[in-house]
Amino acid sequence: MGVVSGLVLFAVIWFLVLFVILPIRLETQGDRGEIVPGTMLGSPAEINMRRKAWITTLVSAVIWVIVAAIILSGVISVEDLDWFNRMGPPAGETGG
Repeated sequence: MGVVSGLVLFAVIWFLVLFVILPIRLETQGDRGEIVPGTMLGSPAEINMRRKAWITTLVSAVIWVIVAAIILSGVISVEDLDWFNRMGPPAGETGG
């Protein structure tokens, strides 16, 4: 895995974790009973994006280290994910 691949993997993991973390402990305007005219009841009352971004970064870094270690160690390879045999037999195996 190269540097660019590692950065792309981290970005994908970061955004996936962000979308999981965003709704956690979210208070809506309907929950508080303080509805701003022109908004929906489910709109967030307050959201601390800086804190959620830090939490997302920390969780993503841990997940990225685990996934990168698995990829770099070769425990799981692309051939392991080829469930429909589209890549042919693995290198070193004979067809007979």
